[in-house]
Amino acid sequence: MSDNYPITDSHCHLDFPDFKDELPDVIARAGDAGVTRMVTICTKLRNEPSVRAIADAYPSVFYAAGAHPMSVAEEPMVSYDDLTALTKHPKMVGIGETGLDYHYTATSAQLQQTSLRTHIAVARDSRLPLIIHSRDADDDMARILREEHANGPFPCVMHCFSSSAELGRAALDLGFYLSMSGITAFPKSQDLRDIFASAPLDRILVETDSPYLAPPPHRGRRNEPAYTAHTARRGAETFGIGYKDFAAQTQANFDRLFTKVAAYTEAA
Repeated sequence: MSDNYPITDSHCHLDFPDFKDELPDVIARAGDAGVTRMVTICTKLRNEPSVRAIADAYPSVFYAAGAHPMSVAEEPMVSYDDLTALTKHPKMVGIGETGLDYHYTATSAQLQQTSLRTHIAVARDSRLPLIIHSRDADDDMARILREEHANGPFPCVMHCFSSSAELGRAALDLGFYLSMSGITAFPKSQDLRDIFASAPLDRILVETDSPYLAPPPHRGRRNEPAYTAHTARRGAETFGIGYKDFAAQTQANFDRLFTKVAAYTEAA
């Protein structure tokens, strides 16, 4: 891919079995595509050591840790103290992913809400960005984010945002960020692109959520961080600006939200 410019995959899952035995090549391809940094996400705290090990092994990889809402009923409830202790690692840079998912796991809604509020408390006190997964739970998500923000601000990104315009506006009104995934590059996602196009450009991130949701021309196959570039190019079109400018803006946005990554990179 020609004319690459530095971009960051703000959300991927490099510990998933899809990348087993191929991780060095996956990270090398990301670098070749201009993806200078990746945040790999731990979705179950018992897997945190293996996720941390990936971040330790690769200079361009950082990590976040939390309890995915779809797993809260099957995993021990996350504690404030345990999650806070993890934030001491120099490459642990975000809280989550956490959130609400009522699509398949609505029966655990109350447990999900409890877990979400714990993650928010850690994000508020650590000043590390909260990474939100939200599906089919717009009303409860907007309510909880507003309630908790009123108790004290915290940084936050709505990861792989594909919810309603109303939830997007609620998040933006609280000063949060929206992240574009491969979904925004799908041909039938014009309504979602319109939501992003109406958002402030300085509140936009890009991600893969790999191994899921590969953008065209790789749709239907395994996603990987290198494909952030495809989503970012579609994002540039959505905002009506050149790819170089869009890439630079999302880099600045990421640095503003993920301040620990920016400080680590500068120190290195």
